[in-house]
Amino acid sequence: MLFEPFQARSLQLRNRVVMAPMTRSRAVDANTPSPLMAEYYGQRASAGLIITEGTSPSPNGIGYARIPGLFNHAQVRGWRMITDAVHAKGGKIVVQLMHTGRVTHVANLPAGAEVLGPMALACPGEMYTDSQGMQPHSMPRAMTQADIARTVGEYAQAARLAVEAGFDGIELHAANGYLIEQFLNANVNQRSDAYGAGIAGRNRFAIEVTRAAAQAIGAERVGIRLSPYGVFNGTGGFADVDAQYLALARELSAMGLLYVHVLDHSAMGAPPVPAELKLQLRRSFDGPFILSGGFDRASAERTLSEGQADLIAFARSFLANPDLVQRMRMNSPLNALDMATFYTPGPKGYTDYPALAS
Repeated sequence: MLFEPFQARSLQLRNRVVMAPMTRSRAVDANTPSPLMAEYYGQRASAGLIITEGTSPSPNGIGYARIPGLFNHAQVRGWRMITDAVHAKGGKIVVQLMHTGRVTHVANLPAGAEVLGPMALACPGEMYTDSQGMQPHSMPRAMTQADIARTVGEYAQAARLAVEAGFDGIELHAANGYLIEQFLNANVNQRSDAYGAGIAGRNRFAIEVTRAAAQAIGAERVGIRLSPYGVFNGTGGFADVDAQYLALARELSAMGLLYVHVLDHSAMGAPPVPAELKLQLRRSFDGPFILSGGFDRASAERTLSEGQADLIAFARSFLANPDLVQRMRMNSPLNALDMATFYTPGPKGYTDYPALAS
C-alpha cells in the first residue's frame, strides 16, 4: 500500500510516503530560503507529500538560528524557487508554519521582535545562537488577548503568502512544545482566562489559528500536526490529555481540514502515544490521517494495511536518502546519517547524500 496513489482532499499524491518536517537551518540573510534549499527539496520530490521544515509566520516566531520565515515578499520569492523545483518533478509540498513562542533566545530574533508565550514562564534548557553559542531560553512576555489576536492574524497572512509562493497547502505545527502546543499543554498554559482553565480554554488558540488559516486559503489546504504525550521543550503529559486531544480532533474534523498528522516520539525517548488514543483520534477526525515516528518500510506497510493511517511520514531516513521512496521500494540499504551536519550551513550533510545509481 505504501507505494499506491492516494487522494488527500483535492491533492492527488503519487504514493503514501510523506517527508516529515525537519529543521535544517540553511536559510540565508533575513531568514530567506536559499537556492541550496531548492536543491534539497527537489532531490526529495518523489515523496507523495513533502512537509517543509518549520517556518515562522512572524518575526516573533524565529526560534532557531537560520530557520526560514514566511512573513514578507523576499521570503515568498525564496520559497517559490523551492515549490517550483518540487512541482517540476511532479511532487506536492506544504509548508509547516511553526511559531516557536517561548522556545527561543533574543539573539536569534530579528530587530524589533520579542519573545512571547502563554505565560511569563521560560522554557527549561538552552538554545543555540550563532552569535553567543548556547544560551538559556529567554523569558517570554505573557501574551495579552490583543497579542493573541495579532498572532492569529499572522498565521492567516502566512497561509496566504504560502499560496502566493506556490505551496499546495500548509501544516500548522501544534506539536513539539512550540507556540500552539504551549497553549494546548496544561504544564505550560496555566492561564485563568478564556485561553486556559480547562480543555476548551487550552484548545481555543489552536482552534482560532486553524479556523483563521482555513478562512484565508480554504480548509482543504490546511493540515495540523499534534504530539500528545510529547515531552519536547518542557511540555509532558497531564491528567486529561486524552480527552483534550479527542475534543480537539472533533473540532478539527468539523472544519474539513486537509489532514491531521500525529507524531509519536517514543523512538526518540518520549512516552509512547497509546495505541488506543491513536485509533480514537483517527475515528474522531473525518479526513486523511498521517502517523509519524520511527517507521521503516515494514512497520509502515503494516500500519497502512491495518487501517491505522492513510499516510506515513518518515524523517531522518529522508534526510540522508533523497531517493528514499526508490530505496524502500527496492529494499535497498539506506545511507548512514551524519548527525554533525544536521543544522550546519552549507551543502555538506544536506544535498550531498548519494542517490542510487540509475
